[in-house]
Amino acid sequence: MVNLKLENTSHSQKANEILENTKKGLGFVPNMYERMAKNTALLDAYTYSYASFRSNSGFSPVEQDVIFLSVAYENDCEYCVAAHSFVGDKMTMVPKEVTDAIREGRQIPDPKLRALSKLTRILTSTRGFAPKSEIEEFIKVGYTEVDVLGIIAGIGVKTMSNYSNHNTKPQLDEVFREREWKKA
Repeated sequence: MVNLKLENTSHSQKANEILENTKKGLGFVPNMYERMAKNTALLDAYTYSYASFRSNSGFSPVEQDVIFLSVAYENDCEYCVAAHSFVGDKMTMVPKEVTDAIREGRQIPDPKLRALSKLTRILTSTRGFAPKSEIEEFIKVGYTEVDVLGIIAGIGVKTMSNYSNHNTKPQLDEVFREREWKKA
């Protein structure tokens, strides 16, 4: 596997501004952001699309983290599964049985969140080519066709961070360690 060392590289002024704003908002800069900051376009695109998804996706915070966790699980991103498990537990209040089910590849107890996670994983693994029957099943539990587009937005956000993490191997931040994850 690749491990880009990114030695002797610096951050642009724009990347430094994004990192400073992140520190003001979170109280720290996640190691993933430090790695992404080596390419300003990546960090800028990620933080912008992440904020837009959180504000404009039409999903609740719980549903948003179900999407993010499902993408990270499907893409085998250890960093993002740990981070979004922590965010779900402490910030968006995703029920622990839901985050644990996603982390373990088990069925989610709530039928609506189960359908959301399932379609997210299918869209991720098929690169957007979900069978019509899966879309219909998703809509039957109360979602809409527009929500399918919202999932795609979430997949785009997480794919940037997942792929970056696969190639840069950021150390898991201490704050996320209690939810460290390795795919079984």
